[in-house]
Order: sequence, then C-alpha cells, then structure tokens
Amino acid sequence: MSRDWCTPVKGGVRISVQITPNAKKSEVIGVLEDALKIKLQAQPIEGRANEALVRFLAAMLDVPRSAVAITHGHTNKRKIIEVSAAISVERAAQALLPAAP
Repeated sequence: MSRDWCTPVKGGVRISVQITPNAKKSEVIGVLEDALKIKLQAQPIEGRANEALVRFLAAMLDVPRSAVAITHGHTNKRKIIEVSAAISVERAAQALLPAAP
C-alpha cells in the first residue's frame, strides 16, 4: 500500500489529511488518494475542527499536542500536519490506519 499521505521529515513525519467535520465521532476512515481521511466530531467554526484534529492526532500517535502542528490548509478540508516527535512513517501508519480485516 502506498504511503504518500505520510512522509518522513527531519525530526518527525508530515501527514496529509482530508477532514470531514460534524461527524458523530472522530475516527480515521482510511486513505483517499494521497491523504488520510479523518472524520471529526467538531464543527468547522472558529478553529474548533483544527483544534480537534490536533488533539485527535496527538492522542492516536501518543505524542504531546505541542508536537502536532497544522502547517498548511487551516481553512481547507485538506491539511498538512507536521509531527515533530521521534516517530517513523511505519509507526504513524500503524497507529492511524484502521486494522485490515
């Protein structure tokens, strides 16, 4: 499986995501083209969805919230996230992708 959605950067990984706000619960849906598709239980108002995304990814990757930053796409559904923690692409994929049936 291609991991174009997650690439290594100095000091961590860069993750491309596509979010869908206003979901019943926050969850990873899977990979859509070159982005990780995530449903968020937050409204896209006043940065709530962005904050929810940072909290969700930090919890899923088991890193501090301060290590997760949205670098591009603050007002778009497509976003680029940088995780500045000692984490590999493989570990990120293992933590974020739903288990294959």
